[in-house]
Amino acid sequence: MRVPFLYIVRNLVARRLTTILTAGGMALVVYVFATVLMLAAGLEATLVATGQDDNVIVIRRGSQTEVQSGVDRRQAAIVESLRDVAIGQDGMPLVSKEPVVLINLPKRETAKPSNVVIRGVTPTGLVLRPQMNMIEGRMFRGGTSEIIAGRSIASGFQGAGLGETLHFAQRDWLVVGVFDAGRTGFDSEIWGDHSGAPDFRRSSSSSLTATASMRSKTSSSPIPG
Repeated sequence: MRVPFLYIVRNLVARRLTTILTAGGMALVVYVFATVLMLAAGLEATLVATGQDDNVIVIRRGSQTEVQSGVDRRQAAIVESLRDVAIGQDGMPLVSKEPVVLINLPKRETAKPSNVVIRGVTPTGLVLRPQMNMIEGRMFRGGTSEIIAGRSIASGFQGAGLGETLHFAQRDWLVVGVFDAGRTGFDSEIWGDHSGAPDFRRSSSSSLTATASMRSKTSSSPIPG
């Protein structure tokens, strides 16, 4: 015997609170699930856009991130000597040795501190990231206390805007430029000259960014390491 549809409707009306709580719970589950999917899709898009098809990042074995990693000069020299690394127009390997550290900066709106990535880049490192474009100010000068900030950092954190000063690594750093990295992860970083690594008490690079040669792209053999 089938239950009349009108009986079901009248039952829902009679139990308003239960009906509302059930519907609200289902809506909340759907909202949370959709939010997680959107977050995952956004992170995946950012990570994919940040990388380059021909770029390779070398970090220490066992490290999960560049901040945790450390590559000394001997190890860096081995990577530079690999035949799979492309050679630039100047005859030098396209390898950038970069120190990467985290500092705390207060946000502009809430003043709450949050981690910000500081990356020491080389002239080669700039070549390996063609998606980076200066939108305000100028590029930092090597060997100075000048830095440039990603668009997201400049707008979201105190002291990171053009002409402002940040204090870290026991000295003041002047923001001389703001860059746009095409909505990649680099938009959330601050860049300076790689020679400032000793100021962060680091005797080695955090990671190496290299460009693979055309031969390595077509070869099935892995890079030795």
